[in-house]
Formats: sequence, structure tokens, C-alpha cells
Amino acid sequence: MLPSSIQISGEPLSGAEVRDICRGLRDNAVRLLSLRGCRLCDRDFGRICRALAGATSLAQLNLNLGVVSSPGRIKQLAEALRTNRSIQSLFLHGSPLTDAGLALLNPALALHPALVALDLGDCMLGDEAINLICGLLPPDGAKSGLKELTLSANPGITPKGWSRLAIAVAHSSQVRVLNLDYNPLGDHVAGMLAVAVASSRTLEVLDLEGTGLTNQSAQTLLDMVENYPTALRSLVLAENSISPELQQQICDLLSEGEEEEELAGGAGDTQEPERGRGPAAQPSWMCPGESSSQMVLMTSGLGDSLLAETEM
Repeated sequence: MLPSSIQISGEPLSGAEVRDICRGLRDNAVRLLSLRGCRLCDRDFGRICRALAGATSLAQLNLNLGVVSSPGRIKQLAEALRTNRSIQSLFLHGSPLTDAGLALLNPALALHPALVALDLGDCMLGDEAINLICGLLPPDGAKSGLKELTLSANPGITPKGWSRLAIAVAHSSQVRVLNLDYNPLGDHVAGMLAVAVASSRTLEVLDLEGTGLTNQSAQTLLDMVENYPTALRSLVLAENSISPELQQQICDLLSEGEEEEELAGGAGDTQEPERGRGPAAQPSWMCPGESSSQMVLMTSGLGDSLLAETEM
């Protein structure tokens, strides 16, 4: 029997449900486990972590919206990740990790052999966390690293932290998707990110929705897209003080580049992670004015769709 998915959202988990989840993980019958916003006791969380430690079929784990709610749970998850070898995508959006919690997780994340997508949006992170995250973006050819990174809605990160991330992205040969929406970046940080985009050979999607940008940033990004060859094919600038005309110019240029790539052999797909706090957001591959109610979670780097669900 092919591995299947378990998806539960916003519900308290009964003992019977936890037993079924653990059995599916131990039997390697689960490819995707999503417990988004679910409520369960510490004992049951530990049981699930012990089961996923030895799971060999699990590719995607979604514990968004507060499931990892304490230092004790962070430690249990870290222990599981030290043993697990199959998880490719880990979503912890909306978990109160803080820098201290990420420090507990980081050794397991850094040594995990398969992890390519990580969502740490709205996790109360600061500059110390950025230092750890940069270690997951190794320089060109050093080792495997993240291809998709979400840091939405972490306002505790300062311009110094964002500048360090920009440098790491510029020198990483693997990052394809970077979601920084709903952070107070401003024009100065956007300028640093433009340099990182121009330097990166792989960055395809950059989400800067609701990040306090103005036409100054948009003009810099337009000049970059217009005059320098990049891998970028999607740039989200919604909910900023940027004129629709500038947004459309950037979108048109990126669309032209994407059409050329498709003619040359096609472009890959990307996942749509949790969004930062803010108004209903547009999918990152769409130009201003487009919208969709569907969210597709992908197994990063494989182009293998695991889950299509209605966005909540």
C-alpha cells in the first residue's frame, strides 16, 4: 500500500487518534502528517515524536499554529529529528520557539540529511536565530542545505540580522524560495536583498508582502530585474506603499523571463507555506490583482505534490 496522508486541523486529538497516528508512522504508511493547530497533551506529543523518529516514509511534517508550544516539546521534536532520516519539509509556523528554542532544534536541523524546506514564520525569532539559520544555508557546494525558507512575521529580527541573511542567500547555491512577508524590513533592507537576488543563481521566489517598502525599493528592484540576469521569476510586493505601475512593470519583466525559461525547457513548481499575519495574501507566483483560495504544499526539490488543500 502506498504511503498516505493524515491531515487534522484545529481539533483536540483523542487517545485513539494519537494511537492511529503512531501506528501509521511505525508502519511507514504516512507520507504527510499535518496536525495544524491541533491540541494534545504533552504525553501524546511525546508518543508521536517517538514514532516519527523511526518513520522512513514521512516526507512532510506540519506542526503549525502552536502545536510545538513549550521547551519540553521542542526538545522532544529535536530528539526525533536527530534520528529521523526522511523528513524533507518541516512547518512550525506560529510556534513560540524564540531564539532559545531554535538553538535547541538547530543541531538536529543542521545534521538532517533530507531537510530542504523549513517554515519558521511567526516563531518569535531574533538575530541570534538568524545566525543559526545562516548555518543551514551553506556556501556554494559545501553541503546540501535548505531550498525553501519562510521567516514571515518575525519582527524581532533587526536590520543587522536581515543583512546577515542576505549575505548567506547571496552565497548559497541552493535557496529557491524565500518568504519574508510581514516583517518591518523597510527600504534599506530591501536594497540589501536586491543585491542578494542579483548574486544568487537559484533564488526564484521572493515574498516581500507587507514589509514597509516604498517606490524607492521598487525602483531598485526594477533596475535589478531589468539590467541583471537572475533566476528570479516571482516577486511579491503587495501591501506596500508601492505604485501599481511599478509593481506591474516588475511583474511584466519577470513574466517575460519565465516565458523564455518555459520555451527553453520549463520551470519548476514551488510550495506555498503559511502566510504571515496580515490581510488575505496572494500566492507568491501571481502578479498584483490575482488571487486564489487554494494552497499547494510541495515536497521541495522533487516537484512531487503531496497535498492540495483549501487555505484556512
